[in-house]
Order: sequence, then C-alpha cells, then structure tokens
Amino acid sequence: MPEMMTTQAGDAGAFRDFDLSRVPTPAFVVDEVAIARNLTILSDVADRSGAHVLAALKAFSMFSLAPLVRQHLGGTCASGLYEARLGHEEYGGELATFCAGYKDSEIDEIISLSDHIIFNSPAQKDRFLTKCQAAGKEVGLRLNPEHSEGEVAKYDPCAPCSRLGTPISSLTDGVFVGVDGVHMHTLCEQGFDPLARTWAAVEQTLTPYLNGLKWLNFGGGHHITRDDYDREALIAFIKDIRAKYGVEVYLEPGEAVALDAGILVGEVLDLPQNSMNLAITDISATCHMPDVIEAPYRPAMLDEVDDGHTYRLGGPSCLAGDVIGDYTTAEPLKIGDRFAFLDQAHYSMVKTNTFNGVPLPTIALWNSQSDALQIVKQFSYTDFKDRLS
Repeated sequence: MPEMMTTQAGDAGAFRDFDLSRVPTPAFVVDEVAIARNLTILSDVADRSGAHVLAALKAFSMFSLAPLVRQHLGGTCASGLYEARLGHEEYGGELATFCAGYKDSEIDEIISLSDHIIFNSPAQKDRFLTKCQAAGKEVGLRLNPEHSEGEVAKYDPCAPCSRLGTPISSLTDGVFVGVDGVHMHTLCEQGFDPLARTWAAVEQTLTPYLNGLKWLNFGGGHHITRDDYDREALIAFIKDIRAKYGVEVYLEPGEAVALDAGILVGEVLDLPQNSMNLAITDISATCHMPDVIEAPYRPAMLDEVDDGHTYRLGGPSCLAGDVIGDYTTAEPLKIGDRFAFLDQAHYSMVKTNTFNGVPLPTIALWNSQSDALQIVKQFSYTDFKDRLS
C-alpha cells in the first residue's frame, strides 16, 4: 500500500445499531440526526459570531436534506454552474460561486444565480466585472496567502506554483478595482490554529485594502463540528475581525456539515488467496471512494479490531490498484457478509463514477432516533449508459 496511506478518523456512533442488511449494496446510509447535530453546531457559531455560514456543495450535496440545511445555514457555495443551479433550486439563501475559470457560455447564468461571484484572477474579474455590476451582484477575488498549512501538496492551495488564487505578494490597488470581498481557502480538515496562523501571515498586507471591502470569506476546510475544534476561539476571532475592520465574515464548511454522519455499506463477493487473505467486495475504491487512491487514505471500518483475521479488501473492477486497504475482523469473513466504512457522507458520494460499469451506490436516509429508513435514490444501467454515447 502507498506509504502515505493512514487511517481516516471515523466515529461509528449510532451506526453500531444499524442493521446493514436493511439496504442493498453498495449503499451510502446517512443519519439525518447526525447531520442535524452538525448543522446545529454550525448555526450556533454563526449566531454567536455574526458570521455567514454557507454549506459547500462540493463536499456534500445530498439535496434531499436541503430543507434541513435551510433551517440552520444561510445558504450554499458552489464551484461552477451545475452546483450553482443546485444551490439555487434546492437550498435557497445566499449563493457564493467560485470557479478557477469561468466560461463565456456559462457566466451569464452563473451571475443570475449567484449573490457573490468570486474570481480566481484579476484578469477574469476585469473580464466579467461590467456584467456583474450591471446585474447588481457582488464581486470577490480569491487570494493565495502564500502561507502553507496543508499537509499534502496536492490538497494545498498555497503550494508552489498553485493555480488557485492571486498571490498576496502581487496585490496592488488596481487589483481591487470593483472588488467587494476577498476569498481565501487554504485549509483541509483542520482546526482553528492553522486559520489563526494564516490570518497572522496576511493581515498586515491586507490591512490597507480592508476599508474598501464588504466581506472576507475564509473558505472551507474548517473541522468546526469535530469534538476537539476550538469553537470559542473561532467565534472570538470572527467577532474581532468584524469589529476591527467593519467587514462581514463568511465560512464555507463542507465536510463539517456531514462529518461522521454517513457510512458506505458493502458485501463480500469472494475470498481468494495470494500470499495473504483477500476479499473482493462490491465497494470499489476507484469508483466509490476515489480519495482512497488519490489522497491516499485508509477509511476506518465499522467494528474493525486489532487482533483477529486480516484481509486485503478490494473492489470488483479490473484496475489492479482498486484496493481499499488491509482490515482485521473478529471472525473470519464469509461470502455474503456485510461491512461498512465510516465517515463516507462527504466527498465520497459526490465523487462516485461508473468505471468498468460498476454500479453506483444506493443512497439511503436513516434516522438514528426513530430508526426510520428511506431509500432516497437507486441507480440503474440507464445511469451508466446515459453518460456515454
């Protein structure tokens, strides 16, 4: 396995009581009680700090839960036209859209849907500024603080030669013409301290420009709903910036909305041997959890033990690297056994694909308090065929 692969944190929580046989496999099962818990924490931060908290659709866009999100958060942030449509149609509230590069054929609709249109470069801002102003929409510019807090280069927007954001060292008065706010997304699954360090690194440079701005957007990557996140420090930080500079503050949590709120349920299909115990499953890393290969990381498994029977779990596709990881179970696995990976509501669901014709996972909504279960979406051959020609 890749050297960088580590165990992804995951809290089994109420899922220990969920009967895995209740859903077809593979299947995402999302606990709406856990989602509500996360949203309550986020809305409390918003209420006490005065921040605008928007749900990042790029991480979690299970729009059957949009009514619940609307109860707690001020809106959504999108990464392009389709997410902007989804945010507008299903979620309502404020909509902030950022894209690394906007297309001429899409910009008019994006402007019509969005409240904030955030540009990656001064050139794109200047190109579309007149259209945004004519529509009465606020314009943002993404900045690169040139201060890295990312642990993995491919997920670090401040890595050398990053294509994301305007380097803060290149700022001039001209860059801010027509700009209402600035956006900085620099974190990934991190606590408060990296945010504080980032702000300390850029505050002095930004101060001369802040009087002309309406808002600061600190993007996503904040693990606000994690138990050990210093939420009191975050609230004090936001209140201080608002008071000191007279700007509104935006946060765009994605993973924090769905943290520890979903599992991916699979089934053992075969148990071959090749110098070790192998298990072929109907969960594919490349099709259902691509971050396992791309990050890479090792997702936690429900009821995994330290000592017992170890298997290398992999998917049904033809990709030799379609390997999820090595896992130890208390009892030997049998064909037909069910199992589940933890903390799979965010990112996994939005990144699924049908390589090799591998079916997409069913999406189910569970209420851990009432035990009610709803099959929200099941996919078929048509979903595979309609993506092709």
